[in-house]
Amino acid sequence: MEKVETTILRSLLFNNDYCRKVLPFIKNEYFENLHEKVVFEEICKFIVAYEQLATKEVLLIETEKRTDITEDTYKIICDYISKLDDSPADKQWLIDTTEKWCKDRAIYLALMESIKIADGQDEKKSRDSIPTILQEALAIGFDSHIGHDYLKDYQERYESYHRKEDKIPFDLEYFNKITKGGLPNKTLNIALAGTGVGKSLFMCHMASSVLLQGRNVLYITLEMAEEKIAERIDANLLNVNIKDIETLPKVMFDTKVNNIAKKTQGTLIIKEYPTASAHAGHFRALLNELSLKKSFKPDIIFIDYLNICRSSRYKSNFSVNSYSYVKAIAEELRGLAVESNVPIVSATQTTRSGYSSSDPDLTDTSESFGLPATADLMFALISTEELEQLGQIMVKQLKNRYNDPTMNKRFVIGIDRAKMRLYDVEQSAQKDILDSGQDEEYDYEEKKPKKSFEGFKF
Repeated sequence: MEKVETTILRSLLFNNDYCRKVLPFIKNEYFENLHEKVVFEEICKFIVAYEQLATKEVLLIETEKRTDITEDTYKIICDYISKLDDSPADKQWLIDTTEKWCKDRAIYLALMESIKIADGQDEKKSRDSIPTILQEALAIGFDSHIGHDYLKDYQERYESYHRKEDKIPFDLEYFNKITKGGLPNKTLNIALAGTGVGKSLFMCHMASSVLLQGRNVLYITLEMAEEKIAERIDANLLNVNIKDIETLPKVMFDTKVNNIAKKTQGTLIIKEYPTASAHAGHFRALLNELSLKKSFKPDIIFIDYLNICRSSRYKSNFSVNSYSYVKAIAEELRGLAVESNVPIVSATQTTRSGYSSSDPDLTDTSESFGLPATADLMFALISTEELEQLGQIMVKQLKNRYNDPTMNKRFVIGIDRAKMRLYDVEQSAQKDILDSGQDEEYDYEEKKPKKSFEGFKF
């Protein structure tokens, strides 16, 4: 009986349609025997170089040129190539068989790699990377979709424009404006701010508002204790000054919490991890555990905050630059958002120069410019003495895949730090803000748009 590997290799030689379909998914490490691996490598090299199928004659000539095989191996390869023929086979059967073989080989190799990591034989990867390796192997498959035909698929495109996307709306008008109605699933959304400006306050407020929408919320904290996050959410939802919560009579506290429970069908879970101890693999395991033990599936995930997560790709003691490390964390979290089909909201610190800036930009992202490259939405939270006196905080769009980031680029929202709340301000506060959806003011002496906050009216 012919081996699957032989069937695949001869089909790569003689079946053009099959070859174009499966070649991108086959890796040379999937072949166990050296002679099969060499034949596959030569087939690939020829197709890449000449954009047509190789022949048996080509394989024999190219194999003879190789200096990395022995004379005995060369004879085995020549004998193997000579036996490859153009035997007919059903195209769909070939594709299905090849897909199953690729999956089986990927899983086998992932298991072997995981065993090496578990035994400490891999210096670069830690045991925490094992779930990701296995998951990637299990996800191997041939994608039947080969792209959107602009001229032929216009009907589907038109329908997509008018299909209502499932989003998590904000309770803040301008955030809904810049995101066209809220945060879509499978996205990573980042708030950039200095220490004490309001990163956690923003996420606690949004978690509270989403809970009141009747949705499930998972809040992961790596900075503050679970009880401290719950205290902030209590201040927001119970409409109580955070300093007064501990003096609130138990009967009143119970009544307020029960009233909130009557208003929503949602659930809010707060999970604490030690700082810099958890990564996307831990969060994935938490989601599985919550699903099994509590039948809980979140509609949105908050992670407070990204820079103090770990990466599953790198060992904690492995030397790696901050750009690669933080970018890896961002990519892993965005992958988790896609896999879980939810939006993820997190935050990052500004750099030292960005902390004192009243007009931060993407370059003020702490540790890694790779983070804004990965995020779908990124905005800065800005606080100045003047804004603090007015009970306001400024938001500046830095990156936006949902809408034109030059519209409403800057806007202000109200902030009540005592009750951990954000709220919409009167429209007059937005009227003269630069980049609020109108043309920029122009400095005719400097011959460029003004970039300062001079002349703001609140």
